[in-house]
Amino acid sequence: MDDRLPYNDIIDVCLLAGKIMLQNGAETSRVEDTMVRIAAAFGCGESHSFSTPTGIIFSLDGMHPASKLIRVSQRSTDLHKVTLVNSISRSISSKEMTPEEAYLRLKQIEKAGMGYPMWVQVFAAFIASGCFLIMFQGQWNDFIWSCIAGGMGFTCLLYLHWLLEVRFFAEFIASLVVGLVAMFFVQIGVGSHLDTIIIGAVMPLVPGLLITNAARDLIAGHLVSGLSKGADAGLTALAIGAGISAAFVFL
Repeated sequence: MDDRLPYNDIIDVCLLAGKIMLQNGAETSRVEDTMVRIAAAFGCGESHSFSTPTGIIFSLDGMHPASKLIRVSQRSTDLHKVTLVNSISRSISSKEMTPEEAYLRLKQIEKAGMGYPMWVQVFAAFIASGCFLIMFQGQWNDFIWSCIAGGMGFTCLLYLHWLLEVRFFAEFIASLVVGLVAMFFVQIGVGSHLDTIIIGAVMPLVPGLLITNAARDLIAGHLVSGLSKGADAGLTALAIGAGISAAFVFL
């Protein structure tokens, strides 16, 4: 048996755990810490990890030093998967899993779909839009119109992102739909305050988790990751602003 194989298995487990966490909304510092802890639990005390929003480099020192790099091209938000990876990390630390068992379990998590079906996500965006309208001092008679505009915008975001996989374009069109639907309700006389309807409806599109993680990474000293996530959040804000502005131009 090749004595390097266990080291490669450990690196594969660490990289897969880090990849799942990074793809589903975990902050960079948590990803790197989890990978190092898993390696230490398997007896590799000298390990190094470097992660950015688009890739992870992990290496083991010792008698058989080795390094691997993986690229992360797709990112979303599913904190349930992050929680599952954390539970596996704790099981590994408790010596309850071998590298092979941990790798198979992580593969199952990676292949699993989103924690909630699409209709539940759209319904959540529907309700959240109305709640944000109330939070921003909107009127109750605009509640349902903000819900409809937010739900339609979020549906466009999910569908266009699945169809084109170009997030900026999907966010721009979703914001445009939100603006046009809100203006339609105001123009036919059922909606009263256009500004609060639009503000409430676009909130499900705002990358709050991404902004929070960018701030946490910058504070923790992960400057590359923090600036990258900040730029990503800035592009999303630009897409939302451009979409709403385009709606005002059309009408």
